[in-house]
Amino acid sequence: MPHDLRVLDVTRLASRLGRGALTGIDRVELAYARRFLEGNVPALALLRTAAGVVVLRAGALRWIAERAEGARLPARRDLLARLTRRGNPVQGAVETALRGFALRRAPMALAGVALRRAFAGRRVGYYNVGHSNLSGRMLRALRAVPGLEIVVMIHDTIPLDHPEFARPGTVEPFRARLAAVSAHARRVIHITADARARTEAQMARLGRVPPGIVAPIGVTPAAPAPAALPPGLPLDRPWFVALGTIEPRKNIGLLLDVWEAMVAAGRAPPGLFILGGRGWAGADLLARLDALPPDGPVRVLQGLGDGAVAALLAGAEALLFPSMAEGFGLPPLEAAALGTPVIAGDLAVTKELLGDYAVYLPLEDRYPWQHKIEERTENPGRLRGQGMGRALPAWEDHFNRVLSLE
Repeated sequence: MPHDLRVLDVTRLASRLGRGALTGIDRVELAYARRFLEGNVPALALLRTAAGVVVLRAGALRWIAERAEGARLPARRDLLARLTRRGNPVQGAVETALRGFALRRAPMALAGVALRRAFAGRRVGYYNVGHSNLSGRMLRALRAVPGLEIVVMIHDTIPLDHPEFARPGTVEPFRARLAAVSAHARRVIHITADARARTEAQMARLGRVPPGIVAPIGVTPAAPAPAALPPGLPLDRPWFVALGTIEPRKNIGLLLDVWEAMVAAGRAPPGLFILGGRGWAGADLLARLDALPPDGPVRVLQGLGDGAVAALLAGAEALLFPSMAEGFGLPPLEAAALGTPVIAGDLAVTKELLGDYAVYLPLEDRYPWQHKIEERTENPGRLRGQGMGRALPAWEDHFNRVLSLE
């Protein structure tokens, strides 16, 4: 029977408020919050805090969405926040505000009791789309609630498929979370067929493969806002864009190699704008980025708003996407939505989503990249505005697919 109550786990998104631009996963959780608020099925939220679990009224979803979109964050912290979030006053203030929406609160030791009382007599769909709060303890407590089904979105299994790209100390915790999903989820949402194949291969090793569906997430690029660009950018010559958090799998070092080679060959290179915050990266890459001259052709721009990012992307000769591993990869689709050419690594998932729209190059060799970038620089504007030949993934289609299975 269909669910008569939806519960969205907002643990990740609540923890991201006040920490800068939203990541791709953050935006997925935000899209679910908006959809659940608009739906004809009542919705609640679930939050894991340092003090335990909190079931929140639907107003919490609206409060979180507004702050994720830029509304001012509160500053007041209650006593519990001052005790449990001493080193993170912003998170403490967020949790203080959200406790004002609480229907039920309990320490983790009593989470099962609180959840059964909160959802008694309801057919509940619990949705976790943020890769957070997926401990075995939490999912066991949820699974014990009569009439509750656990639905989890797994974006990728890169930490297990490519541990060399994972932040130190994160591989085994990720494996434990995936094992908990494998054991307890009623259904798993996969955002590409490639991600599904990789995730189910990992779950098979863990003992159980829950039923799964493929539902690509929606792509909603911002409108370009040239007026929001910082002053002084060299926009009078061709430029390229690399978009995404700077971390090893994004392979930014390959692009730095290309630009250094062009300079060494005596060429006047085009601009390269690297748009993204620093995630975690090796000391060598960080040193190379720090050594870039402030007025040189390669510039790292952090903290730009969506409109400014879209403006640079719309005017670029191409998006450069040499990522070594992806579960989805939003930047190429955002570029395609703006009619910007894409030069990407030869990944199955990118081919699945973009087809023949992109130019695909090997990831181990800088020479094809240099050749293609120089070719595009010598023929600026060529191929701009040509469509993908297929529809971009839409949130409406995603939710029609996911929610039709309730």
